[in-house]
Amino acid sequence: MTAPTARAGDPETAESRRLAAERAQVERRDAERRRALRSMKVLATSLLAVAAVIFAVSFALQGRYPWLGFVRAAAEGAMVGALADWFAVTALFKHPLGLRIPHTAIIPTRKDEIGETLGEFVETEFLSDDVVATRLAAYDVSGAAARWLTEPGNARRVVDEGSGAIVGLFGLLDDDRMREAVEAVVRTHVIDPEWAPPIGRLGERILSSGGHHAAVDLLLDRFDDWLVIHPDALANLVSGRLPSWLPSFVDRLVDERVYQELRRFISDVRHDPAHRARRAFDGYLAELSDRLQHDPETIAGLEAAKARAFDDPRIRELAAQAWSAARAAAVDALSDPDSELRVRAAAALADTADRVAADPALRASLNARLSEAAGHLVSTYRHDIASVITETVRGWDPAETTDKIETQVGRDLQFIRINGTVVGALAGLAIYTIATLISAAF
Repeated sequence: MTAPTARAGDPETAESRRLAAERAQVERRDAERRRALRSMKVLATSLLAVAAVIFAVSFALQGRYPWLGFVRAAAEGAMVGALADWFAVTALFKHPLGLRIPHTAIIPTRKDEIGETLGEFVETEFLSDDVVATRLAAYDVSGAAARWLTEPGNARRVVDEGSGAIVGLFGLLDDDRMREAVEAVVRTHVIDPEWAPPIGRLGERILSSGGHHAAVDLLLDRFDDWLVIHPDALANLVSGRLPSWLPSFVDRLVDERVYQELRRFISDVRHDPAHRARRAFDGYLAELSDRLQHDPETIAGLEAAKARAFDDPRIRELAAQAWSAARAAAVDALSDPDSELRVRAAAALADTADRVAADPALRASLNARLSEAAGHLVSTYRHDIASVITETVRGWDPAETTDKIETQVGRDLQFIRINGTVVGALAGLAIYTIATLISAAF
């Protein structure tokens, strides 16, 4: 069976191509740096060779041509400076000439110490509270983010990237474990705490504010409307219990009377705020609210009913189905670039960015909160962040580490050798000139 062909729009294929392109770019840069390093090494070594040739020629002919003594001194100083700096540069990366001279091959032999020192330096100099606070205070972070989000397409890009990340996270999650986790969270924070006292307090506040009257009026209206639509709903409800020997017209009169009296009672209660039925209902609710807060038997009864309801397998199955349906709906909406969820999210994000960009006070408030949050994170995880450097360097192979560092900075270090050659030549010439003048004076 042949392997499925990756589609051009496949996110994994696009990501693989991007990573491959980045690796190729890094390899090209490293190759260019290695070529530049080799060129500088050849140049520095060539200067040493030239100085050696000049020294040999001038040393051989200075007896015939005394002025060549100055040339010899300059060439001699150039060789000394070139050799000294060659030794210093080489000792950083390896043992010069393979000789295990103390304090050479510093980088490979002291790699771990260098990593620890670098981590400590970053922790104390870059991640200190003062440095972080000063740097964050100098930047309008929220303003920069808002201006970037207001540019066309950027808000949609953020939503697209976030949607892809969430969909990927959903793909990694195990449905059974997630249902168990959600159930555990809901049980801990919603089901296990007592419901009765909070419900009682809520009912007490509603009763004291009169907020329940509108609900009672609505129920009465709906019940009266139902009676109007179903006039035969009460048929035989009372007459069916009367003696069978009564004439049938009596049954109809009784049913009609009960129907009319019920509607009249509903109308009276509906239009009389002080009706005795309302007062009785208010009293019952007040008593119930008080018992929910203070009566152990009522509290225990409600808690037991709650436990039976949530432990019912049908309720748990319904919750599992709700999670599965919500997950499927979220994945479908987040996976579709043109879904209303993603379109509205991008529009909301762009609108928020516009408001932040136009409101200096809001930006200042956001920047203050961001600075506070960043300061807390840095102060809490400063050592952990710095330890990433230490652990990363410790995990590097010594030879590979040496090669990487020499590739990155070796070309610049070759200038030390070139400068040493030049400075040595000038120093040798100056010393020889001063010595000659002093000798001539005496």
